Amino acid sequence: MRTTAKPSAVKHYSSPGSRVFDTLNVIVLGGLALITVLPLLYVLAGSFATEGEIRARPFFLWPENFVTSTYAFIFANDTLLRAMITTVVVTAVGTVLQVTLTFTMAYPLAKRYLPGRTLVLNLVIFTLVFGGGIVPTYLVVRDLGLLDSYWALILPLAINPFYLIIVKSFFQELPQALEEAARIDGCNEMGVFLKIVLPLSKPIIATFSLFYAVGIWNDYMSPLLYINDNQKWTLQVLVRQLTSPDAANAIGALDSAAFFPAQGLKFAVVVIATLPILCFYPFLQKHFAKGVLIGSVKE
Repeated sequence: MRTTAKPSAVKHYSSPGSRVFDTLNVIVLGGLALITVLPLLYVLAGSFATEGEIRARPFFLWPENFVTSTYAFIFANDTLLRAMITTVVVTAVGTVLQVTLTFTMAYPLAKRYLPGRTLVLNLVIFTLVFGGGIVPTYLVVRDLGLLDSYWALILPLAINPFYLIIVKSFFQELPQALEEAARIDGCNEMGVFLKIVLPLSKPIIATFSLFYAVGIWNDYMSPLLYINDNQKWTLQVLVRQLTSPDAANAIGALDSAAFFPAQGLKFAVVVIATLPILCFYPFLQKHFAKGVLIGSVKE
């Protein structure tokens, strides 16, 4: 009876220098992780602490008296709720629109037979190097009548040229035989795009949806420049106003209430502004690792 020998496991021999490097690497990266995480934990703990404890204790990771009055104040306040709802709606609509425009522009540019393709690609690459600047962009938004409009937060950043080039490269790597088979079956270009290309693009759709959503959610400059009505403030502008040295003006914009936790409110608003994006990462993790490099290199 003939037997095949199993391959022996590869032994890893580490030198003293590599062990020292690994130890230092763990120490340095662990220290950087603590530097990153500890402020977040402090803000989270402070949002559940009383005002007296926040003033008395310069740093803590667990409050002595666990209270939720700050969050109760936030969800009972029309200004803060309005800012949260505005940010969620603008992020959702903007992400759908930006992903749609990016993918529908990248797909035809991936076709080498498209007339004028080189000119359009050169113009896209040109915008990666040169930008119009804040003042010209503001003038365009003003002349289009978009000031104090939520569209001013979406349309000026509708297509990211860097994302567009990556998506175009991904479309170019898809097997042409699939598209040709779909055309033989009677699909037109729109049918090929919707029924063949998009189902194969789920990882990259998830990745760039996340990128666009984070960009819109964290956008502070656009609402600061284009939104003058404080009733249309997004959450990031409200966070900036509440955490600035001149927070009294923002506090005055809030609806009157019997309870106002000044410092705890700042912590709680920061937590609310950060938590939604952190919650999205676990659901997109399986697509994120694969999609982040798709289209960037050729196999």
